Amino acid sequence: MADSPTAPHPDLLALRHQIDAVDRELLALLNRRAAIASHVGELKKKEGSVVFRPEREAQVIDGLKAVNPGPLRAESVAPIWREIMSACRALETPTRVAYLGPAGTFSEEAALGFFGSSIVKVPCATFDEVLHNTVAGSADFGIVPVENSTEGVVTRSLDLFLTTPLFIIGETSLLVRHNLLRRENSLEGITAVCAHPQALAQCHGWLSLHLPQAERRPVASNAEGARLAGGDASIAAIASVRAGGEFGLHVVSPAIQDEAHNRTRFAILAHPDRHPRPAASGHDCTSLIVSVPNRPGAVHDILVPLKNHGVSMTRFESRPARSGQWEYYFYIDLQGHPDQPNVAAALQELRGMCAFLKLLGTYPIDVH
Repeated sequence: MADSPTAPHPDLLALRHQIDAVDRELLALLNRRAAIASHVGELKKKEGSVVFRPEREAQVIDGLKAVNPGPLRAESVAPIWREIMSACRALETPTRVAYLGPAGTFSEEAALGFFGSSIVKVPCATFDEVLHNTVAGSADFGIVPVENSTEGVVTRSLDLFLTTPLFIIGETSLLVRHNLLRRENSLEGITAVCAHPQALAQCHGWLSLHLPQAERRPVASNAEGARLAGGDASIAAIASVRAGGEFGLHVVSPAIQDEAHNRTRFAILAHPDRHPRPAASGHDCTSLIVSVPNRPGAVHDILVPLKNHGVSMTRFESRPARSGQWEYYFYIDLQGHPDQPNVAAALQELRGMCAFLKLLGTYPIDVH
């Protein structure tokens, strides 16, 4: 006969009762906050203003981090309050977010991390479709990766930024852990590994060492690779644990990326006709594309206004123009917001010397 479970210690029971009481208080406060947020939403509808303001949410989270007395860690504050704000926002109006699908992609994970889980998901087959749906209004926001700490820029995203009318209103970064997924919990008999080209590149060393004979098959997304692996025992996928759960796969080998601290940065896009440019938050980034005349010293010259006005440049990337004449576009990130006088002055000078200048967006620096 099995022993009956030991009764909890009286002190443990007392602490559990305290936690239950605090949880009820939290629930009452959250509902009170939700009611206030609903009133805010009604006022915004009357004014015709937007529900989601990334700079406001960044300020809320920064402010809470600053006054957090602990023991809750500062980095835990952002995801907790992002979910609270997401749930309250959903009471005002549903937020539709387009991303590279299907379920289980890192793009989906980044979308949930930035907006919270109370969103309407709009999974797309390609980055082009993400931007198309956002331009057309099928989604309120689109999210695409722009650079990875291992492989550098995501070239397709940068090329799309050149012509899209969308505007970057936010950014988020995600610690990416690639896992080898398969129906069978073994490395034996794998003939092909399916994943997005970026993921295959980020796991090149591991694949060369452990699966040198397997075909490396690029697909539209890591989750699509997981879907294919779910239907064929000879195929393995590189994807997230979430994708493995979606398609009933084993994690054969976890964290196979070549760089342990592999991060991907994502841009959040909106149409300027439906969402205003974020106001200055105090910790902002301004992104732009420029091209300069093909003459000696032209690239040096576009850096001079930044130096003269004390504007820090945090990223500088080049992409060839498709003219076939070895001309280039330069993608630049600046610290600051165009409403700041020094940033405005630097941008004004740049417009006068560049053959082409497009402001891609201005947004709060990632606080996640």
